[in-house]
Amino acid sequence: MKTTLSNTSSAKNSAAFTRRHWLGQSAAIGFGLLCGIHSANAAAPKAKILEIKTISKQPEFYNGWPTVARKKNGELMVAWSGGRSGHVCPFGRVELMTSFDDGKTWTWPRVLLDTDIDDRDAGVLETAKGTLLVTTFTSLAYQSTSYFGQEKGAYKSNPAWIAAHARIPDDKKREAQLGEFVIRSTDGGLSWSKPIDTIVNSPHGPTQLADGRLLYVGKQLWKGPMNSWSEKKKIGVSESKDDGKTWQWLADIPSRPGDQLNASYHELHAVEAADGTIITQIRNHNKENKGETLQTESKDGGKTWSVPHSIGVWGLPSFLTRLKDDRLLMTYGYRRKPFGNQARVSDDNGKTWSEPITISDDGASGDLGYPSTVQLDDGSLLTIWYENPKDSDNAVLRQAKWTLE
Repeated sequence: MKTTLSNTSSAKNSAAFTRRHWLGQSAAIGFGLLCGIHSANAAAPKAKILEIKTISKQPEFYNGWPTVARKKNGELMVAWSGGRSGHVCPFGRVELMTSFDDGKTWTWPRVLLDTDIDDRDAGVLETAKGTLLVTTFTSLAYQSTSYFGQEKGAYKSNPAWIAAHARIPDDKKREAQLGEFVIRSTDGGLSWSKPIDTIVNSPHGPTQLADGRLLYVGKQLWKGPMNSWSEKKKIGVSESKDDGKTWQWLADIPSRPGDQLNASYHELHAVEAADGTIITQIRNHNKENKGETLQTESKDGGKTWSVPHSIGVWGLPSFLTRLKDDRLLMTYGYRRKPFGNQARVSDDNGKTWSEPITISDDGASGDLGYPSTVQLDDGSLLTIWYENPKDSDNAVLRQAKWTLE
């Protein structure tokens, strides 16, 4: 297991968009109108926040980018990047907690994956066959980029970082560990497979379709030399037809005219609506609609996709959930004042979205978000996100239980 010898301060940076800066340095509106897509303008459904609390167990570490999932037996799982000294560092590892009582209590974290470089954002899913999948990607950003007050090149000056970096003394062998991965468990989480290449990555992982396929919308992070962001790297969809054992490329997602697809489309997530439409939302950093969530749709099982378009939502990245009544719910980070997390609802299979619902608004900075949401047996909702509080340099995992009418 990796250990940190010292913590590195993470400044409270309200801009918060440097998170993905290292991933890449109005015809679309007309398209949206033709397809019946409009800005979010329906009234927000009534919602009540029942409880907000911190659920992470180890305040000595920075915890980031979680995903929550609900198993068929009712158990909850949350996976995230833990054991960290900051937003970017060489110590990240994939961790998992379980709740047997709808989030009232959580088990102590288990370390599922701990490579010799930074293991980041974790998605989690139980498949229809009962297999558990946890996704992640590895990163060397700590050696080349400054984030949230961390000095560039700390791996050459911070003793703990120097020691971590030295575990693999050869640059090429270190870069060989870069990748987008899933690990599988077929025994309820007691044991896990070796990492499997998923071709693409996105923080909250894949979704399962009604036909049984696993669909993973995301971007190909690593191809060729580190930080070489050529258009050859893909943004689109990989799929698995064998319960996550292997993954194949399915389709590219197009870009709007004028958009930089690879440099400015990030962190996608998908859900299958009741009518069979697959809705994918995209974190957008192009000049047009910068900081907003874009959306693209597929009517043929993910083989082809519409041109991404604005849905009138500032905030990102989003997580999509299909509720028991077939409404769609998107939850996303709101990384400007009042810092927090919001949700919106669609009752027309993603064509339009409601006005925002505030889940939390007491954040100290933009170093927060990535909320994911599950629905419990009683119809209530449970949302989990990460947040760097005002009284600490270490981000925690927070949880809200709430109801929606």
